[in-house]
Amino acid sequence: MRTEICDRLGIEFPIFAFTHCRDVAAAVSNAGGLGVLGAVGFTAEELEVELAWLDEHVGDNPYGVDLVIPSKYEGKGIDGLSPEELEAELAKHVPQGHRDFAEKILADHGVPKLPEEEVHPQLLGWTATTAAPQVEVILRHPKAKLVANALGTPPPEFVSQIQESGRLIGALCGSVKHAMNHKNAGLDFVVCQGTEGGGHCGEVSSLVLWPQVIDAVGDLPVLAAGGIGDGRQVAAAMAMGAAGAWTGSIWLTVEEANVPPAQMQTLIDASSHDTIRSRSWTGKPARMLRNEWTDAWESADNPDPLPMPLQMMVALDGVKRGHRYPEAAKDVNFNPVGQIVGMMNKTERSADVMNRLIEDYVNACERLNKLNDAG
Repeated sequence: MRTEICDRLGIEFPIFAFTHCRDVAAAVSNAGGLGVLGAVGFTAEELEVELAWLDEHVGDNPYGVDLVIPSKYEGKGIDGLSPEELEAELAKHVPQGHRDFAEKILADHGVPKLPEEEVHPQLLGWTATTAAPQVEVILRHPKAKLVANALGTPPPEFVSQIQESGRLIGALCGSVKHAMNHKNAGLDFVVCQGTEGGGHCGEVSSLVLWPQVIDAVGDLPVLAAGGIGDGRQVAAAMAMGAAGAWTGSIWLTVEEANVPPAQMQTLIDASSHDTIRSRSWTGKPARMLRNEWTDAWESADNPDPLPMPLQMMVALDGVKRGHRYPEAAKDVNFNPVGQIVGMMNKTERSADVMNRLIEDYVNACERLNKLNDAG
């Protein structure tokens, strides 16, 4: 199961776990994989706290950090502004009607407003300007050995900064075109995510997309993503030539996940048919559980979602309130998750999930070997 990227990162298994929870990231890194912390919800100061905690809890093991710097977004090309000034400038382009509509959805469902001391900036990540302070934080933490960009090829200055520091940098893709953009930019790896995956994704299924991208990028390592929840799927990806498996949704229902019980129960109860690709939270198509929030923004009589990052500037308050009051927000909460949610029907420890992935992978390989021997 060991591949070249394992040697470059100093990990035992090529299993990568994207998560917004530091406890999960640490647990996976300590189990031989690589925990990858999603940074988009943190200010630079908050990210410093998270990475300092990870440094203390992963021993000699590495971890990764995931950024969100889209290739295309509203406000790209506006130079010379601080993150606060950019937020103020972009806020001018958010119609009040969209804010009022979002507030009405939350109010109609009885979701309380946040206490004033819990109100966050409206623009966390989502632009090169707001990601730059996050990159500075990452470079101060030697155990952060990998950086991934969730949307598009990262800016050249970030690529050079990160590679010159001895870290690997890659990016997610949902098409061959995007993968080739990453290769031509000199990235160290590509995460190829099929439409089954949670969060931002394209329209092509994993089983079709993985071999296309693997063939197209040649010797550039490809991490397979999109719908991976057990070791049989890891074995299938590796059989196609993937250098590892990039997982995400399955870590939402582990014991260490910072997911409120009511929200976690929603995920456990959901089937694979309950997901939808929607622009209603971030402005770009992302897979999540369908609910009354997504339905409201899909209705022809209501406002259309704004482009990224303007839509998240409208919706971020709903994200925070949903996390703070999950019982009240059950029917309007932000639940990004892939179609693998239909297999996420119990709570497990992160280490047990890792062990299961590895055991299922070994069993799948043994079944294939028996078929080969029989031939």
